[in-house]
Amino acid sequence: MGRPSKALLDLDRITSTALELVDEHGDFSIPQIAKRLGVQTASVYHHVEGRAGIIELLRARLTADIDPAGLELRPWDRAMEAWALSYRAAFAAHPRAVPLLMMAQVAAPEALAHYERAVELLLAVGFPEPVVMPLITALDNLVLGSAIDLAAPESMWAPAPDGSTPLLARALDAVPDGRRADAGFAFALEGFLAHARRTLAEAG
Repeated sequence: MGRPSKALLDLDRITSTALELVDEHGDFSIPQIAKRLGVQTASVYHHVEGRAGIIELLRARLTADIDPAGLELRPWDRAMEAWALSYRAAFAAHPRAVPLLMMAQVAAPEALAHYERAVELLLAVGFPEPVVMPLITALDNLVLGSAIDLAAPESMWAPAPDGSTPLLARALDAVPDGRRADAGFAFALEGFLAHARRTLAEAG
């Protein structure tokens, strides 16, 4: 029998298959990946460094959809806003992957490059070094939490059918259809940026 015209395994196929499983089930296993690709489990291990390696491949895949040009904008707060919006959109496309990524140390070079640029930007405009990572952590939490929220039901609250929560019902009705998650993210992002601006002013 001749050699197959296309290799059964490569990092791209492993990553795509893992992402399919995560989108469907919220998790993956290496035996599941192997079964879907029609190969032996050991063959997958020949290409990746176990589960942790695949999680970083997923991180790299999602990170590739973040526009790096956002961090080149000026002033700095416009850059951070653009980065946050693009970051959220990229990860919201696969919200079930977010919990897996949040529980693993960031090691993918593609992701680290974004963080390096963000740190460089914040230091360059005068943020004290001890403040930089808490600031980025806060933005991470905001973006990733909102990415998950985009996959949640539009109405996360079910007003009591007996009418005992009339104010909640009215507040829910006041939000335009499909805008709850976006409006909440915009509110939180502006609050984050306002606090960051005050922190920078106090540092100066």
